[in-house]
Amino acid sequence: MARFLRPLLWGTTYTRLLHLWVPMLFISVWLYIDSSRPWVPAILLIPFGLIPAVRRGEGVQARFMLAPGARDGEDAGFSVAPSAGWRDRWRTLLWLEARLLLGVTASMTTVWLPMITVDLSRAALGYETSGDPVVRLLEPHWSCALLIPLPLIALYGAVVGIGELITAVARRLLGPSPTERLAALEERTEQLLERNRIARELHDSIGHALTVAVVQAGAARAAGDPEFTGRALAAIEETGRAALEDLERVLGVLREAERPVSGRPTLADADRLLESARVSGAKVDAEVSGPVETVAGPVSREGYRILQEALTNVLRHAGSVPVRVRVEVRDGTLSLEVRNPLPDGRSGSGRGSGLRGIRERAALLGGSARTGPDRGDWQVHAELPLH
Repeated sequence: MARFLRPLLWGTTYTRLLHLWVPMLFISVWLYIDSSRPWVPAILLIPFGLIPAVRRGEGVQARFMLAPGARDGEDAGFSVAPSAGWRDRWRTLLWLEARLLLGVTASMTTVWLPMITVDLSRAALGYETSGDPVVRLLEPHWSCALLIPLPLIALYGAVVGIGELITAVARRLLGPSPTERLAALEERTEQLLERNRIARELHDSIGHALTVAVVQAGAARAAGDPEFTGRALAAIEETGRAALEDLERVLGVLREAERPVSGRPTLADADRLLESARVSGAKVDAEVSGPVETVAGPVSREGYRILQEALTNVLRHAGSVPVRVRVEVRDGTLSLEVRNPLPDGRSGSGRGSGLRGIRERAALLGGSARTGPDRGDWQVHAELPLH
């Protein structure tokens, strides 16, 4: 029984009822002017419903009054944008007519059924009734009390049932159009891509800095040479400063959605990256050919990150080994290759998150990347289209 009566404790039940009563203000004014033509308000809604801004107003009302618990974050299923075309306008008009019809129904039942309850109560007490014509057919008798629950149950069904019905109709007629659904899907996709990009940025930048710091600290402790230790500390300091700059930039992107990305490092800054790897003990043989400085910003930035992750993997998994780096711009393609001998002849799995990030970066730019063993070496080879 308590579960059956629970909807009477919900505020949504009464805000939906209020939403249905609002159109009755307009109808009441019209009936006061001309009660002989009650159908005129439905005709007057036709030009009103074709106004694009009306859809936004009705959507806001529906969101706040039909599903108030969903307006703070949960998707209520109502569009709050103006009509984008004639399909949306006709759906808005149909909604207004349905709201008017259900509003009349709700108003009549919520007034008529309580009146029947009062008349039955009077009849049960032995009084004559001059109200509802149905009750007037009954003789005043105590047995009329047995009929009192019937209009109350009907009133409960009308209040709760019509509220659920008007909400379902609103979601159907005021729901997002296919165009709006596609735009929302694209927006969510962009947000996911941005989150993945930021995750890769943090992984590549901070991972590289920590790898350099660990390698340098271990080498300095093993060498026991004050001069080497000084160089190692300088390399750690420089790499740490660069990582802090990257971290601040990424956090800035999180704070400000429209913050430009022009501060991200590009292939023009590759010398700093290569020098950091050399100081960490890797014997880097680098060769750059072609107009690298003319590579477009997005391609150059992603190329830098691919090169950074490849060098980080060398330092992390192979240590102080010869590394061959080739960067070439030719025939509309940026080609990046990093090769190093496999440590102890191991083949490696190539399944790390950093290598997956390299392949994802290349794929997002319409290019490709290969990572894995090749003729006794570990190879990272990426090709990115310049246009």
